[in-house]
Amino acid sequence: MSLPFAGAFLQLPLWDLLMNASLVSKIVLLFLVVASLMSWTVIFAKWRQFGAASQANRSFLRAFRKAPRLDAIAAVAEQFRASPLTGVFSFGYEEAARQAEAHGRIINKVAVERSLQMGISEELAGLERNMSWLATTASVSPFVGLFGTVLGVIDSFQGLGMQGSSSLRAVAPGISEALIATAAGLAAAIPAAIAYNQFTHRIRELGARMDDFSLEFLNMTERGEE
Repeated sequence: MSLPFAGAFLQLPLWDLLMNASLVSKIVLLFLVVASLMSWTVIFAKWRQFGAASQANRSFLRAFRKAPRLDAIAAVAEQFRASPLTGVFSFGYEEAARQAEAHGRIINKVAVERSLQMGISEELAGLERNMSWLATTASVSPFVGLFGTVLGVIDSFQGLGMQGSSSLRAVAPGISEALIATAAGLAAAIPAAIAYNQFTHRIRELGARMDDFSLEFLNMTERGEE
């Protein structure tokens, strides 16, 4: 059995539906397109950032574990600038070097630990930058699309009532136009939600690596005092 609504929908090219859409529908669709483009920009940027960070972390850890002293790492740390561990190391090394210069050795390990924690917080803030846009796009876009759909359906049935027609074929173009907003909302939200969940997991992993590295850093400072 064929549905008159489906037949009317298939007879209408998508471009014609968009061009004949109401002003509110066009604004909703424009908002969703912009949100989707910005979301994909963040996704690609974060994908590159996390890939570079993981690779640089591995290289930096190999160099760190082979180095006999902290100052040997400090001399080559700039080579691993993409590594979050480099930022953590810089915070800890500055405090350790300050104490060693003033007292000849590290006398306040708690201060070094605090510096390492500040470094971790700084690096996590950089990794989380723009993540809020993905979360916002994932949570808001479906509702914006639904808003456009509801307005489109209301407008279609108002037009149906004014024409005095009860045919689905008469109201099909308006409903089809309205459903495009829902589809656009889902198209913007689904990639953003998937990327947000994946990137959040990567951030937790990198945070755990930084916590472990801070312990290795403290162990090296203790070995240097022996």
